[in-house]
Amino acid sequence: MRRYALAGVPLFVFLGLALAVGNTLYREASEGYSPAALPSALIGLRHPSVNLPPLAGLGKPGLTDTGLAGSVVVVNIFASWCIPCRQEHPILMKLAQDRRVRLVGVNYKDDPQQSLAFLRDNGNPFAAVGTDRDGRNSIDWGVYGVPETFVIDPSGRIVAKHVGPLDESSLANEIAPAIAGAVVSK
Repeated sequence: MRRYALAGVPLFVFLGLALAVGNTLYREASEGYSPAALPSALIGLRHPSVNLPPLAGLGKPGLTDTGLAGSVVVVNIFASWCIPCRQEHPILMKLAQDRRVRLVGVNYKDDPQQSLAFLRDNGNPFAAVGTDRDGRNSIDWGVYGVPETFVIDPSGRIVAKHVGPLDESSLANEIAPAIAGAVVSK
């Protein structure tokens, strides 16, 4: 009998841990927790230095500090393997039509041929695309997943950050007001 009791200990430990994790996840979901709501320590600060080579074969420049200077810039971190990036792509195509901003992309940990195919098949909204093959530059920006989008004012300060895929609501309620504020500060 004692042997059966000892054999059940790992099962009870596992069930206890599973219940604790499930309870925490349920509580966070019911309290409205969202990773997109995490504040960025970079808001209000100058953007991190960037010097990324172009996506080979695209015929667009890479991304450098000078490419982020003097105008309102929206930086989108994306990858062809990222499903939410594919979901937000029509919004980026729409945003690219806004003449007040320059939309640029950072291709994150992606295969160049896959990236080219993604942009060729879905349209290329970006004025420039820098490749961050190892993800080191994106770490400097505080990126912990794709997609992420930043709005930079003409002085090079980050004025907004959106974590996750852009949709009509986030474009209207977060990105567009940040762009308008950055244009006014110009």
